Amino acid sequence: MDKFFHLTERGTSAGTELRAGLTTFLAMAYIIIVNPSILSAAMPDVPYGAIVTGTCVGAAVMTVLMGLIANRPLACASGLGVNSMIAVAATGACGGDWHAAMGIIFVEGVAILILVLCGLREAIMDAIPVSLRHAISVGLGLFIAMIGLSNAGIIVNDAGTLLALGDVTNAAFIVGIISIIVTIVLEAFHVKGSILLGIVIAVICGIPLGVTQAPAGIVSTLDFTTFAAPFQSDANGVMGIAKVVTNPTLLVLAFSLMMSDFFDTMGTAMAVAKQGDFLTEDGNVENIREILIVDSAAAAVGGLFGASSITTFVESTSGAADGGRSGLTSITTGVLFLLAAFFSPLIACVSSAATCGALVYVGYLMMGDVKGIDWSDLLEGFPAFMIVASICMTYSISSGIGLGFIAYVITAVVTGQVKKVRPLMWVAAIAFLIYFLVA
Repeated sequence: MDKFFHLTERGTSAGTELRAGLTTFLAMAYIIIVNPSILSAAMPDVPYGAIVTGTCVGAAVMTVLMGLIANRPLACASGLGVNSMIAVAATGACGGDWHAAMGIIFVEGVAILILVLCGLREAIMDAIPVSLRHAISVGLGLFIAMIGLSNAGIIVNDAGTLLALGDVTNAAFIVGIISIIVTIVLEAFHVKGSILLGIVIAVICGIPLGVTQAPAGIVSTLDFTTFAAPFQSDANGVMGIAKVVTNPTLLVLAFSLMMSDFFDTMGTAMAVAKQGDFLTEDGNVENIREILIVDSAAAAVGGLFGASSITTFVESTSGAADGGRSGLTSITTGVLFLLAAFFSPLIACVSSAATCGALVYVGYLMMGDVKGIDWSDLLEGFPAFMIVASICMTYSISSGIGLGFIAYVITAVVTGQVKKVRPLMWVAAIAFLIYFLVA
């Protein structure tokens, strides 16, 4: 095991990796409940348990493969945002056929996998200036912290100011604050597993406050109704995948999803690499090709399993920050997702508010990259600012990266530094412009 996962070489141990895998799982376990809740509205004829099975098994399979193939501490699951888009597409553009909606995901995943195998996705990452790579990490840090604070109701939507402080007397708010305080106190005293312990203690404190709900049961059965969704037929005998490849509107939607998936993973991989010590000094992610291959295949598998697009989760940073350095962390998380398929009612007890401290602390750690940006240089600083601000303010990794790329090209032109823009940066910027216009 030590030789396969390079544990000693990376300064870690099996115990640390197992703990980090549990931390990552708890930080992203909410998807087991959230994803089926979103998709069920667009899949009324599908048993709720079947969507839970697809969500858990899909996450388990692809996360274990990430550990075995890439040997890095990244975990995969059905991505938020994409599942909402697919739910809308199923009832709208797909005429109520969820098989076709999952066919869109499958086509997008296959297309992006081809781009990775051709080396285009990796080449675009290499073409990104170092300052923008740092900016992506910083932007992801703010984004992660924002997710954590929002999950606990510490920040809330506001009609007048867009965002506002939540109700300090709200139980979820209190649990979120407890999780932050406990995590910081434990970290200050150098307690191993501080992030995991912060989650566990917050879950316990949430019991008397009514945030941690008693499980509706313990064991659930598996239901594979959604599997092979793109190749299932509607009432008229037409397969979902056939509808996608013959409908220009659905192909455009697949392109939009591909653009989002293409750059979301790039940002996430850089963020996790920063915490997991596999980001080089010039901002390159080690084993990025393997990571991108698994992630791209995961999108197609998500459509195949009827679980929406499966992607690398930014919450993987919590496990990396807790000491995860190898694929053993991922395999641990994947096994836990598989077990969760049988014990989903029990896993549902971990509230999103209890993970607030983990995400906020990871966000703090990722802010360190801000010193790698030359703010005195307009070409380096302004596009970096656009990325940092836009990822958070648009609540979209890909949108933030896209606005930063476009800003970089425009700034290079107006400052007479066009020669610094690599050809693939032009390609990426133009692709994003098209994406924003048609999305």
